[in-house]
Amino acid sequence: MAPRTDFPPVRACLFDMDGLLLDTEDLYTLCINIVLAKYGRPSLPWSIKAKLQGRPFPQSSAIFSEWAKLPVSDAEYQAEVAALQQKHFPTTQPLPGVMQLLADLGRTRYWDTSAAAAAAAADSPENKKKNRVHIALATSSHANNFRIKTAHLTDLFSVFPSERRVLGDDQRVAPGRGKPMPDIYHLALSTINAGLAPGEPPITPEECLVFEDSVPGVESGRRAGMRVVWVPHPMLKQEYAGREPEVLAGRMNEAAAEGNGDVDPDQLGQVDDGWAEYLESLVDFPYERYGMAIPPPEVEAEPEMQQASKEAVAAENAQS
Repeated sequence: MAPRTDFPPVRACLFDMDGLLLDTEDLYTLCINIVLAKYGRPSLPWSIKAKLQGRPFPQSSAIFSEWAKLPVSDAEYQAEVAALQQKHFPTTQPLPGVMQLLADLGRTRYWDTSAAAAAAAADSPENKKKNRVHIALATSSHANNFRIKTAHLTDLFSVFPSERRVLGDDQRVAPGRGKPMPDIYHLALSTINAGLAPGEPPITPEECLVFEDSVPGVESGRRAGMRVVWVPHPMLKQEYAGREPEVLAGRMNEAAAEGNGDVDPDQLGQVDDGWAEYLESLVDFPYERYGMAIPPPEVEAEPEMQQASKEAVAAENAQS
C-alpha cells in the first residue's frame, strides 16, 4: 500500500525503557545465563529472549519457565535472578543518542504555547512546527526494578515527571492488558493531556511517537494508533531479519499468541503504511521527519531560560 505522508507534527514522545533508553538487555541476559549455567542448562537464545522482551512479568515468566525447565521452582529461580540483578542493574547506562534526544526534546518547552502564540503561528507554516514535545515513560519494569536501574541516573530520568511514568505494576493497567496490548500507551498519553498548559489543545494518538526496542512493544504502539520508531538490539534485529515490515506493522501476532480475547484486528497496521520505521540507534534523530522543531542548544545559555529550566526541574522533582 502507499505509505501515509500527511501526518500532523509529533507533539508527544512516549518511551519504553529497557533496551531503548538503557543498556539493560545484555544485563538481563547475563543474570539469566548465570543461573542457567548453574543448573546445567544452555544459555538463553535470542529466539526465546525475543519473546520475553517488552512483556509484563507474568507473561514473560511463563514463557521462560516453559522453555528453561529448571529443576527449581519459579520462586527460587526468581530469587536467584533478583539477587544478581541487584548487583548488576546499578551499572546501567544510557544507550547512544539517548541523552541528546531527551535534552533536545526538553528544550521544546521554551516554545510559547499560549493561545495568542498559537493564533500567530497559524499564519506561518514554519511556526506551526514550533510545538512543545511532551514526553512520558511507558515501561513493563516494575517499580522496584525501575528504582534499581535508575537510582544512579536521577538527572537523566528527572525529565520524566513522576505522574508521567507508567510502570509495569501500575494499577491503572488491568491484568493481562500490558504490552502488546495498547493500554499502557493510552495511559501514558492521558497523563500528558492531564497536565497540558491552558490553551494547549489535547494531543491525539496520531500526534504521538512511540519509541520501542521490542516486537511486543511495537505492536502495543501500533494498536494504540500511534506512530512508532523501532530501535532493536542488533541480535533482535537479526532474529527478525526479512520480517521487518510485519514487525513495523504490528503484525507478528504477539497479542493473539497470548490468547487475549479482546484482540481487535482493526488496531493493527498495514505493511509499509508509513506509520513506523526502523532506526539503528537514536543518534542524530531525524526531528524534521516528524515535524518537530528543536530550539538551538544556546537557548539554554540565556539567563531567563536557565531559570525557567531550573524551575521546571524543581517542580518535577517536587512531584516525584
